[in-house]
Amino acid sequence: MFGLFKKKKKIDIISPVIGKAVKITDVPDEVFASKMLGDGMAFEPSEGALYSPVDGEIIQKFPTNHAVGIKTAEGLEILLHIGIDTVGMKGEGFESFVEIGDKVKAGQKLISFDIELIKEKAKSTVTPMVITNMDVVEDINFNYGNADKNFIAASINLK
Repeated sequence: MFGLFKKKKKIDIISPVIGKAVKITDVPDEVFASKMLGDGMAFEPSEGALYSPVDGEIIQKFPTNHAVGIKTAEGLEILLHIGIDTVGMKGEGFESFVEIGDKVKAGQKLISFDIELIKEKAKSTVTPMVITNMDVVEDINFNYGNADKNFIAASINLK
């Protein structure tokens, strides 16, 4: 009964890149497009920088610096993956500015990357952003189109 009056938690997620926000189902990789890792969206970056979409803590950082995981204080977990098939680049063209355990603020630069090198050596520059613990999500509203650092890419209501 008391749960009826409990205020739901809402999290706004800003764009992790400057570029264009697109549907996750448009990602040229079946793992992301089929939502195997969770629901989300993707971005076509126009510059080589990945920013934190939320305030949170770095809980994963791949040794190749092409992907990072963030957990918010509310418990939402987000995976950011720069490009498709970029793990094969073995870190070439990527520079991380964070480590596991770091607290980050929305808009803080996490990783820089060489877009031209990714175009040359990987399948795509499309950068998925996935909620990996969908069990805590009640609903999500995504926004698509041109994205800058202040673009609210998604609004999430938690259970």
